[in-house]
Amino acid sequence: MDEVNLDELATKPNTWLDASGPEADIVVSTRARLARNAAGHRFSTKATHKDKAEIETLASQKISELQDLNLHYVPLKEAPATDKLFLVERHLISKEHANADWPRGVAIAPESGISVMVNEEDHLRIQVLRSGFRLGEAEEAVYRVEDAIAKVLPFCFRPQFGYLTACPTNVGTGLRLSVLLHLPVLAMLNQIDQVFRVLSRLSYIVRGLYGEGTRASGDFYQISNHVTLGKSEQQTVAEMEKLIPQIVKFERECRVKLISENRTRLEDRVWRAFGILSNARAINSEETLEHLSAVRLGVNTGLIKRVPIGLVNDLFIATQPGHLQKLQNRMLSPAERDAVRADLIRRKLAECN
Repeated sequence: MDEVNLDELATKPNTWLDASGPEADIVVSTRARLARNAAGHRFSTKATHKDKAEIETLASQKISELQDLNLHYVPLKEAPATDKLFLVERHLISKEHANADWPRGVAIAPESGISVMVNEEDHLRIQVLRSGFRLGEAEEAVYRVEDAIAKVLPFCFRPQFGYLTACPTNVGTGLRLSVLLHLPVLAMLNQIDQVFRVLSRLSYIVRGLYGEGTRASGDFYQISNHVTLGKSEQQTVAEMEKLIPQIVKFERECRVKLISENRTRLEDRVWRAFGILSNARAINSEETLEHLSAVRLGVNTGLIKRVPIGLVNDLFIATQPGHLQKLQNRMLSPAERDAVRADLIRRKLAECN
């Protein structure tokens, strides 16, 4: 298994951000993730540094045998901080995985939206990302990857409990589904807390753009199931396929209401944001996400005609610190990042004229 060139990858757009999937105006992406542990090896909570080194060696060797998956391995123990930040921004590894201090890595096939984290909370975290609302497709894809790996690396499984995992909430199927939603008008009209209360009662978790421990910058909300024990894969998918369309419908209804009752408020927010992004000479990450969120809403409500939604989606990621430093091929101070970020946005928006 060859190592991937992250500098080259930084110049390519994310396939899961191309807005090609169903409901892509509101559902940015769908992720299916499986937690798995190698049979006969200590779980991460009890594993020593030596144990984890053995798991990384074993997993990377076994995964390298799977030529059909076209996976490329990135060892993270000695990886530069910028590389790890870049992978987090691409949603290929978690922040926890990036910040750990033991032997670990990730096998990725970016063009297929696949990543396999080695030695995160579990020995393996297998995930697949898809554009738009594609729960069934993402679930099928992640199980194809898991089936291939299971042929060369047996997993820890008990008939009574299912797959055993480091965290009890993942025991059973180990399947975690998550959907990344853009809900700017629910936030504008102070309806988002109502949605959160319903999700909490139904045992769903709401996180920010980069998962656990992150807040909902840019009006992005990542919604995922919490418990896997006692539920089949079919139940998990069916419940989410019923839930998410209701939230999408609510956001759409609120957009119609805002346009009909207070169009000026919407237009002012959208065009102010577009004007700032089109002309700013320095802009930080937080302000960028806020204004891109308004521009995305403007594109999806027809106020902005010439900007492709896929470009706006990609700018949410391409303007993050790791990506900017990869594109510049050097470390940047915060002030330099703000200037480079503003220049990138101006150029991309000007290309749409």
